[in-house]
Amino acid sequence: MIAKNYKVKSKPTRHSRRANATRAKLLNAAQAIFSEKGLDLTSIDDITNRADVGKGTFYYHFRDRDDIVQTLIEKIIDELLAVIDESCKDIKDLKDAITALLDAHIKFFCNRWEDFVLYFQGRSELILEYGYEGIETPFIKYLDRVEEIIALSTQRRLSKSLLHRIACAVVGFVSGYYSFVSISASEEDVDETFRSMRNAMVESLSRFIQETQSSSDSENWEPQTR
Repeated sequence: MIAKNYKVKSKPTRHSRRANATRAKLLNAAQAIFSEKGLDLTSIDDITNRADVGKGTFYYHFRDRDDIVQTLIEKIIDELLAVIDESCKDIKDLKDAITALLDAHIKFFCNRWEDFVLYFQGRSELILEYGYEGIETPFIKYLDRVEEIIALSTQRRLSKSLLHRIACAVVGFVSGYYSFVSISASEEDVDETFRSMRNAMVESLSRFIQETQSSSDSENWEPQTR
């Protein structure tokens, strides 16, 4: 009789539980400080003071400030993509897909202001010559997924460059709205206002895509010969 080898998951040790808790404390502290002071004005001392840990503890978990920034951005984008995938699954209609994409962003950011601030700051860093190392990777994955959802909902194939511009329009509409509405002193429901504006965005963007497809079909049309 041949004995089977079974892998038994080892329980986390007290040390690993303590290390994970400390890492989470540093991430929470960094996220709070970044949303208050911004990425560039926040120092490692600010983070360790807020987390109430020593500087050596910080370097045990992260290489430098770039590392903790990238870790937080990756975490936010991964969680946002999970909401997007859930909202957009099995959708094949173009208008429904754009609506679901916008609604997913509203659902994700409505009660996560610190996440939005970090998301917006991270996106802004992409245009700088000397930005945070590796910060572009999660955003590229994010845009690729938005492009894929739009491509799957169109009747005809769109060029990669056009899909990229459309994806940028969708995510830019979200980040632009929330970033400017934050400076308003109005007590109105910003999410509900966004939903009403969303309808106009969906109509205009889907019409643009359809017109682009029709124009492309006309340009590529060739008369049949007998």
